[in-house]
Amino acid sequence: MKKIGVLTGGADCPGLNSVIRAVVRKAMQEGYVVTGIKNGWMGLVQSDMRILDLRITSGIIDRGGTILGTSRLIPPLEEDQMKTIYENFKRSGMDAVIAIGGEDTLKIALDLHKQFSFPVVGVPKSIDNALSGTDYAFGFDTAVNIATECIDRLHTTAESHHRIIVIEVMGRYTGWIALEAGLAGGADIILIPEYPIDIDQVSKTLRSRHSRGKSFSIIVVSEGARIEGHTNAELGGTRRISNIGELLASLIEENTGYETRVSVLGHIQRGGTPTAFDRILGTRFGVRAVEMITEGQFGKMTSLKDNRVRFVDIEQAVRKHKEINPDLYEIAQVFGA
Repeated sequence: MKKIGVLTGGADCPGLNSVIRAVVRKAMQEGYVVTGIKNGWMGLVQSDMRILDLRITSGIIDRGGTILGTSRLIPPLEEDQMKTIYENFKRSGMDAVIAIGGEDTLKIALDLHKQFSFPVVGVPKSIDNALSGTDYAFGFDTAVNIATECIDRLHTTAESHHRIIVIEVMGRYTGWIALEAGLAGGADIILIPEYPIDIDQVSKTLRSRHSRGKSFSIIVVSEGARIEGHTNAELGGTRRISNIGELLASLIEENTGYETRVSVLGHIQRGGTPTAFDRILGTRFGVRAVEMITEGQFGKMTSLKDNRVRFVDIEQAVRKHKEINPDLYEIAQVFGA
């Protein structure tokens, strides 16, 4: 009997269960048994697996998180871990593995493929849309919608109290969430990792707004943004990349005298029900991943290009972080005054 393994690695996000559900449905149609690997790559280190069927995966498309659990293993793995994963894979009788995850999960998949000719297909998951090789990863649309709703709610309290509110969203290396949620939520200033923050220019913009009678402002900032002239130590050290919101608010009050508050959205962006877009994208990716296995397209990742599901080399997807759309950033500047 042919057998496919499926795992979800790295941080959780909405839409994972839609991929699992689609993999099971399509794989069973193709005559495969599906093995769910628990807690990402750690499930193959510990040989922790279970059979997935239609009953188990029924009714999960609207659920956030992942029914398989997840873990974060940071590549490159130790040599003995790599060997254990490969040996447990061979012992399981699986013909291939579908690895659903972000940069770290897919880098491990790539290392296994290169070292052992490991038959793996990747599916891109990224709430901050940081993976190259695909227009969108599932999870991103839900994160943007959650952040936009939060911005809408904070807008009313900022206006009522005549305050500046700094809203810190996820995005360590790219500003996709801040850019799209900021535009959708009517933010006055959007600050992202791709462009160092000039605190004097931010202060000048806020003073200009106040002089025109705008007694409140909304600033959306990515957690990975950096302020010119300030060190990483001031942002909370190397382990936690955030705290940019607190520092930014402090500097704004110091430079302008305007009352400023901070709201860090954090993991709320990862939780809850996936949007229709993410449910459909996850489903499309799951079906295509099984098709890629039947075609022998290993070492590849499903990809959305021009609204068509294709595939690219995993190496292309993890080589660098996906750059923001410069046209969208220019549009944001129209409203940043």
